[in-house]
Amino acid sequence: MTALALSAPQTSPWRIHAAALALVAIVLLALFARDVADLTHIWWTSTTFAHCLFIVPVVGWLVWTRRVGLAELTPVAWWPGLALVAAGGFGWLLGDAAAVALVRQVALVTMLVGAAVTLLGPNVARALAFPLAYLLFAVPFGEELEPPLQDLTVAMVMPMLGWAGIPAAVDGVLIHAGRYWFEVAEACSGAKFVIAMLAYGALVANVCFTSWRRRAAFMAMALVVPVLANAVRAWGTIVAADRFGIERATGFDHIVYGWVFFAVAMALVMALGWRWFDRAPDDPVFEPARLQAPPRRTLDLGVAALLTVGVALLPIGWSAAGASAAVALPERLRLPDVPGWRLAPLDTRVPWSPYYPAADRLVLARYADVQGQAVDLSVAAFAGQREGAELIAFGTGVLREGDRWIRVEDQPRIAGGSAMRIVTAAPGGASVERVVATWYRVGGGTSADPLRVKLATTVQRLSGGDQRAVAVHVSAPVVEGEDARAAIARFVAAAGGIDAVADGALAR
Repeated sequence: MTALALSAPQTSPWRIHAAALALVAIVLLALFARDVADLTHIWWTSTTFAHCLFIVPVVGWLVWTRRVGLAELTPVAWWPGLALVAAGGFGWLLGDAAAVALVRQVALVTMLVGAAVTLLGPNVARALAFPLAYLLFAVPFGEELEPPLQDLTVAMVMPMLGWAGIPAAVDGVLIHAGRYWFEVAEACSGAKFVIAMLAYGALVANVCFTSWRRRAAFMAMALVVPVLANAVRAWGTIVAADRFGIERATGFDHIVYGWVFFAVAMALVMALGWRWFDRAPDDPVFEPARLQAPPRRTLDLGVAALLTVGVALLPIGWSAAGASAAVALPERLRLPDVPGWRLAPLDTRVPWSPYYPAADRLVLARYADVQGQAVDLSVAAFAGQREGAELIAFGTGVLREGDRWIRVEDQPRIAGGSAMRIVTAAPGGASVERVVATWYRVGGGTSADPLRVKLATTVQRLSGGDQRAVAVHVSAPVVEGEDARAAIARFVAAAGGIDAVADGALAR
């Protein structure tokens, strides 16, 4: 936003409006400092979103390239732009209520864009449409692409190994090829490069093309090429391990994956699209003559600036009122008495437990039936969800980031709960597997669907209702001769259902 103040034509209306926009942007960033801090922390520490560091400078450059055309436009304060600020504010309120950082961050960018539209007017906003929209790429998004891209990578690598004459078998995201087992982990899914290539492709499509068909074709290519290249990289790593040993293959993979891969993918995409570029470097991005109509619905600049800040303050006040309605939890969570099952010692040899570092209460126990079949029950409870203390968040739940346990596959639901098969190495090198079923209970409703859980959390927070939230996990080891899924289902039924387990845990 402040880039406009530096690059704006030095006429009186531009100086005043650009200064007002810079001041309002600073105030908004200060009001939502927590989200700004979260964004910058992710930019600086996450390799997946390192490209976000370049988005704001790129937006500044895009504004600079439009400076000659902007000099022919007159900025005005335009009150309909407040609708975009209000939409961003409402989105932030929803994201805060649901404890979804991504929604809050998108909403903050929307408010900043709304401030630009309000304080510069519709003609300038049209001239800056792409730079303003491109700011959304500063928001870290796309981690949900990792599981499907893992599966897609496995599906592409397996026939390629057959072509290379390497016998291979697959188990979820694990590939047994030759002498070794390989995990197609989240970091190997190629998601980080797909996300970065999406931002890069959008920039090239706008700068180098005028035809919308060519833009769409280039964007499709920008998404397909990194997926294909990532599959080739994974295949090459396995082939190198088979030919030269796992140590050399791993070192080669780290170099290629970290330094060469994205550069090669970018160069390939540019080479494929070069001959189709239809915009010359010195062609104007927009036609100022078509943006000269005097806007209606204008208002005083000072009033517009105050209203912009005022509209942004409303969701902060509503959020503070909702947060005050949290309900206290009992000192200890109660474990259920389950007919036909007794409490048993936890497995300390190959332990597993869910990860909820910010839960207000957490309990883990093992039950065994008369045949000796064991299941583990975990209950995590939150008095109220907030930033850093969410029922559903990246790196929490069944697996933590960098966990010794890894996801093998998602399985069909068990008694309405989502199911996941996980594996780890036991002392001595043998692998140990578990099936984990998961349910969430919020506002009197139980679901395994993260979206429904977030919606229920939002409703309770905005309405001032019961904000207590509970995560229940029931898991069983995968042992020959025993059906882990059936054991979990039998335990849940004997306990009276997950509703009874969750509500009983909170009983005083």
